[in-house]
Amino acid sequence: MMKRSPGFDEFAFDDLFARMSRQFEEMSSQLDGPRSFGREMAIDLREEPEAFVAVVDLPGYEKDDIEITVDDRMLTIEAAREADEADERDHYVHRERRSQSAHRSIRLPGEVRPDGASAGYNNGVLTVSLPKLVVDDDESHRIDIE
Repeated sequence: MMKRSPGFDEFAFDDLFARMSRQFEEMSSQLDGPRSFGREMAIDLREEPEAFVAVVDLPGYEKDDIEITVDDRMLTIEAAREADEADERDHYVHRERRSQSAHRSIRLPGEVRPDGASAGYNNGVLTVSLPKLVVDDDESHRIDIE
């Protein structure tokens, strides 16, 4: 007969760990404000007949704050912004807006032609269109936002 530890079976421990992780995540998001952009850059990637199109939520950034690169079927989006400097005459009662950065990479399901890529940014939503094509070189290419 196998002796068991009281109250610590494998599944109960896994459940406890998952609950603790969720609680730490909730506490962290409360400390960081209502939304921590480093963890919350939502990306939808759809396949069209001639291109892959990524739609990315990046509210609160200017287009000059965003950098997009594609390298070896990996689309990478980075954004950084500085919070407004507080003047010593400012008397904040509550302040959550601060410098923030976000970084996400997503693997593309097929080869793309980076030099034919385009991007637009409107109302906090970034749209990146990557034409399908087999790429001969392995160079990383920067994508400008129109």
